This record gives sequence, C-alpha cells and structure tokens, in this order.
Amino acid sequence: MNSIKEKEAHNIDKVGVIGLGYVGLPLLHTFHRAGLTVFGFDVDQSKIDSIKSGKSYIKHFNDEQIVELSESERCTVTSDFSKLSDVNSILICVPTPLNHHREPDMTYVVKTAETIGNYLQKEQLVILESTTYPGTTDELLTDILEERSGMKQGEDFFLAYSPEREDPGNLDFNTKSIPKVVGSTTEKGRELAVKLYEAALDTVIPVSSAKVAESAKLLENIFRSVNIALVNEMKLVMDAMDIDIHEVINAAATKPFGFMKFTPGPGLGGHCIPIDPFYLTWKAREYGLNTRFIELAGEVNNSMPEYVVNKTMLALNERGIALKGSHVLTIGISYKPNVDDMRESPSFVIMDRLVDLGAEVEFFDPWIPMIPPSREHMNWKGKESIKWEQSVISAFDAVVIVTDHKNINYLELKEWSDCIIDTRNVYPNLSESDKEKIYKA
Repeated sequence: MNSIKEKEAHNIDKVGVIGLGYVGLPLLHTFHRAGLTVFGFDVDQSKIDSIKSGKSYIKHFNDEQIVELSESERCTVTSDFSKLSDVNSILICVPTPLNHHREPDMTYVVKTAETIGNYLQKEQLVILESTTYPGTTDELLTDILEERSGMKQGEDFFLAYSPEREDPGNLDFNTKSIPKVVGSTTEKGRELAVKLYEAALDTVIPVSSAKVAESAKLLENIFRSVNIALVNEMKLVMDAMDIDIHEVINAAATKPFGFMKFTPGPGLGGHCIPIDPFYLTWKAREYGLNTRFIELAGEVNNSMPEYVVNKTMLALNERGIALKGSHVLTIGISYKPNVDDMRESPSFVIMDRLVDLGAEVEFFDPWIPMIPPSREHMNWKGKESIKWEQSVISAFDAVVIVTDHKNINYLELKEWSDCIIDTRNVYPNLSESDKEKIYKA
C-alpha cells in the first residue's frame, strides 16, 4: 500500500469515463480540454468507431469537438475495460431507467460496478454520476466494488457521487460552467472528487455525504415535475373554461417575485424528469412512507399524451373524419427542441396511441431523419422522417406538433394543413380564421 504522503498527493492526471452518451461524451471532452489524459469506455463499439473517425453521433455535439479527441495523444476511446487499470479516477455515466413497474432499473450501474471491480486498483477514485436513489453509492456500489476487488472502500479505494446536470442543446450552460455538486461517504473521497472536478470545471460544491448529493439531484427534478404537473392541470381547467393558459402564465410571470414560469406540454420527456421522481418514491417505501405529491404529479404528466390524442380525435371529428383510418403527422420525435435526444419522448406515446386507435401515423423531425434502435419503442426502429413538401404535408388529415424545433417553417405548415393540433403554443395569437384550423392541446 502507498504511504499516507502518497495518498495525499493522489494524481488526477488520468480520467476514465464509462458511458459515452449525452453525459459522458461532453464530460470526456471537458476533462480533455482542461489538459488531463482521458480514457473513454463504452460497450457500444459504434460510438468508439465514430469518435476515432472524428464523427459525432450527437448532433448538438459537433464534429470539431470530436476531432479534438480523435487526434489527441491524450485521449483513448475503447471497449476494452481492462484499460480501467490505467486511470486514477473512474466516472460512471450509464443509464438508470425505470422498469415496467416504474421501479429503478439498476442493471447498467450494477454491471458497470462489477466490471470496475474486476480491474480496480488501490488508490483509485470511483465517482457515480448517474441519477439514482439515496444510498446507491454507500450501499450498492460499495458492496459490489468491495466484493469484486477484495479491497476496502475508504482505505484502499475511494467513492464519491456527483450528479450529472447536462441539458442537451442549452447554449447558455455547458459541462464546464454548470456548478458541480459532490458528496462522498468519506472525507478523503470528497476531497479527491473535489480536486478532480476543480481541475476542469468552474464551480464545485462539496456536500456532507453521497446521500445528500443523490437527494439534491432528485429534488431538482421533482421540483420541475411537480410544477409542470401544476400547469398541465391548469391547462385542462383553462381549456374547459375557454381561457388561453399561455396568456394566463405570461400574465402571472410579470410578478417580479414569488412566481417561477413553467409551461404545459404534451407530456414529459428526457432522461431526468419522467424518471427521477420515482427513484425517491421507490426508496421511500423502504421507510414506510408514501410520496403522494410526487406520484400525483407523475399521474398528471403521464396523462398528457392521452389528452393530446383526444384533442386530435375531436379536431378530426369536427371535419367529419374518424380517427380510425385517418392519416396523422407528428411533428418532432425528440423530447425537447433543437436536439436529437429521443429518451422518454412523449411523441412515441402519442404515436403508439394513435396507431392503437387505427390511425396511420408518420413523423417529421429535421433532427432525426431516421428513428434508431432504442430500449423502448422498437416498433418504430428504422422509420424515416417524411419530406417537408406541400404535396406531402397537405395529404395528412391532421398534424400534431409535439416538439417545437426552431428550424421548422410553421407559417408554411399553417398554409399547407387544414387541421393542426398545437401542443407547444407555436401559434400564440390566433385569429378567428386560424381558430378554424388550429387547436390548442
């Protein structure tokens, strides 16, 4: 074992990032730009090949940034996990989805921890960045790594938790500028993690434990989920009263204190808000507690796709067209504007439901020309986006705007389509003639 003096001088010059997706790839790039030697690991060989060839597989992360990695002697990307032995610190950035019972699916974290345990070296620092329930780092991760490696956490190796805060496509914030919360089971683990992140990021915020850091991430997204559910429920009430919810929200937002603006939508998407609250709900049951507020918010948000489908059905009905046998176009497959991220997108829920009711469904998305394989919605794999042409668009009985990408000509859409279901307030101020063809949902 190294001496105490050597422990205190723990090196941070070699960083390994496991999982090169929307979180791991920007993190790898950020540490590399800070001058550190980086190792990127992924089981998906196509991602490794793309980086080596200087091509990005994430549209908002450009080829120039990939080339920085592919042409650098300080960057190695590989599917050979034995090279984990060559790094000082290991960052875990793998998915933490829900299973079909809306319970945490820790498969990716468990398999990754088992792999790390096979190659774990003394003095290495392991940091989990994947969103999870409080106690994952202290309990699950510690047990697996100690059992696999035969070493002791806090003595032979160190653990920390630092939740990812990526917001794909957000031009105002990036991995380097977003404040980084860091917690650990041990004081030494926290010190090492803070030292590592301070080498590459602008602001690092240490907290007293890994559980605090894990809980902070959940609170961030539960806060958003609950408030989105509130405006979604308000939308239903305002719609019944024939009041424009968006005008109501904009009016309320003029108050300079005590109000934060949230907007309604067709349902929640992304890797955080639809999933993270249920991690706390699941863990709370262990303590005999019910998270009624969180679960109610989830129910409201999960009901929004069905509301959109009903609005589509009513809009078609006004034209004497049955939903069964109709041709419906969905605008947008990604869960948010101006990215190619489809994770948990409500578009798929809406499209599946329309198909179940007998509609023929196509989609248009300038960011996603073809739907790639995914853990869910494999029935849409390989489906191609239609062409943006008047003859094509006008042939649909209804068009549902689910994702409001900025590079879509909505004026053309209004000219080409006689029935538009607007879930994103793309058309904020409707004239009387507009109201004959545009339905807010």
